[in-house]
Amino acid sequence: MPAPYPFGETVRILRTGASPGRDNRGQPLPGPDESFDLKGCVVTPRAETPQVGGDQQQARDTVIVGWTVYAPAGAQLRTTDRARIRGVDCNITGEPGDWGRSPFTGTRGPIQFAADRVTG
Repeated sequence: MPAPYPFGETVRILRTGASPGRDNRGQPLPGPDESFDLKGCVVTPRAETPQVGGDQQQARDTVIVGWTVYAPAGAQLRTTDRARIRGVDCNITGEPGDWGRSPFTGTRGPIQFAADRVTG
């Protein structure tokens, strides 16, 4: 079944438009807010298993580092976008991947991207 998924979640894409210029100190001014909602997304936790006995393990086996999001086909995402998932602001990590067309059904697949929690 192609996206949007009827029981999926809404993910807010946070996007700042192009800078209209620079301030009197030469710093770029923030552009206009171009944020939008992606409805019908599948959101799954993305885990990282630390090396056994390593510094990161600290008596746990798996660490949730963010989410993998499957957005409806045709979603126009940029690597500079951020995503608000379940009230948490995240950075989009890497290039969003387009699953393209299914050779079996001809329907478009989702756009997949990794979203990491913003820290600091």
